[in-house]
Amino acid sequence: MNHAEVLVDAFERIKGVVHDTLDDIPEPALTYRPDADANTIAWLIWHLTRVQDDHVAGAAGSEQVWTADGWNSRFGLPFDDDAIGYGQSAEDVSAVTTGADLLREYHAAVHAKTVAYVESLSAADLDRIVDDNWDPPVTLGVRLVSVVSDDLQHAGQAAYVRGLFERS
Repeated sequence: MNHAEVLVDAFERIKGVVHDTLDDIPEPALTYRPDADANTIAWLIWHLTRVQDDHVAGAAGSEQVWTADGWNSRFGLPFDDDAIGYGQSAEDVSAVTTGADLLREYHAAVHAKTVAYVESLSAADLDRIVDDNWDPPVTLGVRLVSVVSDDLQHAGQAAYVRGLFERS
């Protein structure tokens, strides 16, 4: 297994959890909150997809799927186009009331772009510095692993919230 196959496998696992969480989900589950400040499934999946879209596009030097393909308009959220969820309030979380189909389709589009990008990389590309605002500077390999880690955590949280909803 080479570097690209490992990364593709990791991103496939994220897609699997996202799709499993959204499959046959009751509409009220998407905005269910275990408490007033908890993140919802809709917000968690929107956020993890936005992070992936933002970070991969930044590393690739390309426009995000969010704006390039008009997902920002389809979602109709009251946020700036560059919002990815960091630092958002409980009120912001409640603004994401998107249906499962739209969340799944946006995630699939970002996933496809991510896989195409990762498959185009050489092993040497992973050592390229993509962010010199940190010490040490962040390489492409570190950035991609960071996205995988963040996305898997949020996907797991969404699956957990679905379980809480189903037990409530």
